[in-house]
Amino acid sequence: MKIRHILLAMLLSAFACGCGSPYCNPLESTDPTVGGVGVLLQPTRPTVHLPHQLVRWTPGRIDLLDDRISDFPLTLTSHRLESVFGFLPFTENGTPWQERMQEYDNESVKPWLYSSELEDCSIRFTPSRKSGIIEVDFGQSEGLLRFRALNADGSFSLEGGALHGRENFHGMSAYAEISFSKAVQAVETSAGGSSVLLSCGPGKITIRYGLSYIDNAQAAANLESEIPSHDFEKTLSQARELWSRTLGQIRIKGGTPAQQRLFYTSLYRCCERMVDITEQGRYYSAFDHEIHESSRTFYTDNWMWDTHISLEPLHTILDPGREEDMLESYVEMYRQCGNMPSFAVIWGDWPAMTGNYAAVWMADSWAKGLRFDLETAYEGIREASLNSTLLPWRNGPKCELDDFYNENGWYPALHPGEAETVDAVSLPWERRQAVSLSTAYSYADWAAAKLARELGKTEDEALFMERAAFYRNVYRADKGMFWPKDKDGQWIEGVDPRYMDRAYFTENNAYTFQWDVKHDLQGLFTLMGGREQAEKKLDDLFRIQLSVPKFQFFTYLPDATGMVGQFAMGNEPGFHIPYIYDYLGSPWKTQKRIHQLIGMLFSDTVSGIPGDEDGGGMSSFVVFSMMGFFPVTPGIPVYAIGSPFFEECSIRLPSGRLFTVKAKGASERNKYICGATLNGKVLDRAWFTHEELMAGGVLELRMTSKPDRQWGRENLPPSSLSE
Repeated sequence: MKIRHILLAMLLSAFACGCGSPYCNPLESTDPTVGGVGVLLQPTRPTVHLPHQLVRWTPGRIDLLDDRISDFPLTLTSHRLESVFGFLPFTENGTPWQERMQEYDNESVKPWLYSSELEDCSIRFTPSRKSGIIEVDFGQSEGLLRFRALNADGSFSLEGGALHGRENFHGMSAYAEISFSKAVQAVETSAGGSSVLLSCGPGKITIRYGLSYIDNAQAAANLESEIPSHDFEKTLSQARELWSRTLGQIRIKGGTPAQQRLFYTSLYRCCERMVDITEQGRYYSAFDHEIHESSRTFYTDNWMWDTHISLEPLHTILDPGREEDMLESYVEMYRQCGNMPSFAVIWGDWPAMTGNYAAVWMADSWAKGLRFDLETAYEGIREASLNSTLLPWRNGPKCELDDFYNENGWYPALHPGEAETVDAVSLPWERRQAVSLSTAYSYADWAAAKLARELGKTEDEALFMERAAFYRNVYRADKGMFWPKDKDGQWIEGVDPRYMDRAYFTENNAYTFQWDVKHDLQGLFTLMGGREQAEKKLDDLFRIQLSVPKFQFFTYLPDATGMVGQFAMGNEPGFHIPYIYDYLGSPWKTQKRIHQLIGMLFSDTVSGIPGDEDGGGMSSFVVFSMMGFFPVTPGIPVYAIGSPFFEECSIRLPSGRLFTVKAKGASERNKYICGATLNGKVLDRAWFTHEELMAGGVLELRMTSKPDRQWGRENLPPSSLSE
């Protein structure tokens, strides 16, 4: 028995490091600069960090076209929201020290290492969990080190050769303990101590720092436990090894080098959120402003509107144990503050965007076998749905619009030019988003019904199942899509579905939200007149063009980037849409569209992401799609088959088993599936279950250059209110 265990360990080790295998090297194929120039809105940040850990290092600049760095923040506190503790090395040359910026050149970024040449020096950085280590080489010049608070309130003090920092932001504090490999002296301190300039002489200096959200003593303890010496190479080696294991959990064979870089860079992006803020058995929670002791890891920084679609389902496959800790963290947040969070950032619940998507995440996780305190979670989900406001960008009790929705089953919309009458609505930009709220909460309430069923709450199940069908109240048959309706039940007239703004829809138009019923696609097809009519509408989505110049379109919908007809690849509400062809019996169209969308709109370049990536939200779509499948309806534990980009893709599951997708000859030309087997048995359906995936085995797809219109035509994936 011991010999068998040893052999299994050796095989898994060989799989992880690529020894003796044809798989590509994930470390060499990961490039954090991909997407570093935004198509229209936010670029990605070339962030150096350990998977799901507190310290996240990225230069302070606009994007990769910006040739100057203002600071190297010691960490991002939340994905692209704000940072703390700015650091910048330089010499006496140049502008006054508080205004200095640094031009950079020959920058190199890997998930575990940052390096660049600045005007006055060179710099390297490598991370640990709650700490990091910086190496600066000034050569023969006298070195200066600037530390400053990046938010309004902060201070630094130099005592006993160590620098102590505190910075306040969003009603909480961050603390830094900074150690130097050689003596430093304070040259100048700003009024109030919010910035300090230190001299360190010529040559090299290493700077260790530990961070905490508890206090300075805990920051020092974090540092000494993780980086006890100024050995840069040791910390670097540990960080690289962890990334090797993490990225090596999925191995690919085939595809082009550019596709391999796109895939592994996307997988790296999926490893940022959520973030472990537990510090040696303790953590500070902004949800009740208390310090808690806990033997369980506490995670924060999650944007559920972005991540529930495919990022959380990906984590559920790769590390269900950690995902359970993340779920339990959400439950604990509810216990602490009385609200089930929407965007659980480090400084509390940020009620951004729409939907009660914690319900969807939890229903999906429970259906896939993950376990957490369901009774308490359901209590929070129920409260959020029935007694809290559903308006975007608002927390608090329900308002008159919520009462209307609960009574009538749709959010009332305003006519063009009609003044807003409800103070709780966020103006002037967000507005009511009336149709999107109606479809989003139908999905969330369906998820709540599933959880109520698990708890034996039959009355609640019936209530939420009734509400799950509320989306039908905003379906306008003569338009063939979801449409805004006023408080009197009259359809809003005089609007073009291509250009409806946030008065009615969230970041996209009516054409995209025409498909925003993931939990009841079969019911949606019935509303549309059956499968044949629905398929025609889906074809039209990708073909109906704008009738105005793009700059006018983006005045209404700046988030709807990566347009293919009326489909917006660059925004989350559309991720599942190309896979709907599987549910219509035409999976060959999914296969064609997925290759078109990723092949044309994604690349391994600095402009290679067609929209806001949002910390793994979009990258997880790429990871799933390039592997060859996608979780269309979180809450129903099945995956729709698309078209793989690699001849072989193997996932090392936490159980030690492998799930492998083999697609011999797969390429941009050979993108169509003409037959399949699962563990040697014929698979005539374009989907498989989560249980089948987690059991391990081989999904083998026969690829061809011509569409096979018969494979997957029947035995369609489940998607109805009864599922």
